[in-house]
Amino acid sequence: MEDNTGSTRAAADKMLKKQFLQALQSNDFACLEGLLSQRAVDVDTVFEVEDEKLVLASYKRGFWLPSYKMTSSWATGLHISVMLGHVESLLVLLGHNATINCRPNGKTPLHVACGVANVDCLKILLNHGAKMNCFSLGGHAPLHLCKTEESIPCAKQLVWRGANVNIRSNNEMEETPLHTAARAGIPELVAFYISHGADVDSLNAEMETPLATAAYWTLEMKEQLYSSNHQLICRMLLDCNANINARDEDMKSPLHKAAWNCDHVLLNMMLDAGAEANAMDVNGCAPIQYVLKVTGVRPAAQPEICYQLLLNHGAARIYPPQFHKVLESCHAYPKAVEVMANAYEHITSTYRWNKAIPEDSFKAHQNFYDSLFAACSASPRTLMHLARCAVRSALWNRCHRVIPQLCLPPALKRYLLLEPEGVIY
Repeated sequence: MEDNTGSTRAAADKMLKKQFLQALQSNDFACLEGLLSQRAVDVDTVFEVEDEKLVLASYKRGFWLPSYKMTSSWATGLHISVMLGHVESLLVLLGHNATINCRPNGKTPLHVACGVANVDCLKILLNHGAKMNCFSLGGHAPLHLCKTEESIPCAKQLVWRGANVNIRSNNEMEETPLHTAARAGIPELVAFYISHGADVDSLNAEMETPLATAAYWTLEMKEQLYSSNHQLICRMLLDCNANINARDEDMKSPLHKAAWNCDHVLLNMMLDAGAEANAMDVNGCAPIQYVLKVTGVRPAAQPEICYQLLLNHGAARIYPPQFHKVLESCHAYPKAVEVMANAYEHITSTYRWNKAIPEDSFKAHQNFYDSLFAACSASPRTLMHLARCAVRSALWNRCHRVIPQLCLPPALKRYLLLEPEGVIY
């Protein structure tokens, strides 16, 4: 008899829990009020619901998970209401003293509000005492989850109400919200954080500043497109006196990151701001060597401009016996080869040059390569070229600044600044 009673009670509880969940999902707040007023269900009941995009869940790196990809999460009614944007249900639950900062699957309801960019739910949670600087299981504060344009109002509410704008994530990255906004490419959010006291030179665990972060993420690798938003963020950070020569744990500067992306817009911006053109990373590589490494895999880039900028700001030339590496990387970009070759008073071709240029590239740009090998033979270069090199040698890292001010015809100024002409003589 007792077993039957117990099973009947369990079935009834299961039915009530199901009814409670259905009311949450449909925003039937009248039903919710009835169930809670009758104390038929616990206001903090935990459900298992679909969560393929991990809106509700946050895991700590290194924790064992039961499957490769989690498709469901645990959540209370508060989490579900916030995720679905059901304001009326949220108010009912809070009116019955639902636990506001619980995190059954790693996130509080406030984290969820930021993740789904629901500022109305966020305001309600803050009005009821939600903790603004608490961490998810993955180590993120709510501000770290404001990483879309839609979530900007949420970030503003948090900061206006006293959230720590310089809070570091409690995980292996140790990033500030400014790092997050710089990575996501949201200029408005970057400007807002800076205007409210964000440290423009804050460091993450890899010793990267927000400027370095924005510079690295300017290139969308899959589409191979450059982001004007990230470039704008770099401009904003530099205008706010961000350290242009800050180094990360591998001794890479923001200029190294821009060079790796072969981004001439950022290179120009950073060099004008005082970036060291010859700064070397832990591997002894200067920015010009990074451009050289990636020229062949950056189809949207204009590598000749990158080389011009660096050389006109005093970057060291590639060691002459290694010039075949320039041809290996830039054979499909004759303008880039021309800029690099014209940086020398004279450089003599070797057998490695022929091996470095694929036959199809040679044929496609045969006129140029014929002129290259003719100019780089045993004969000296033209007097005009030697005069160019003498001027450049005297000016060195001031070429970019002094040459445009000289009383010379524009064409001659371009010549002195290594503007490619399509042929070498």
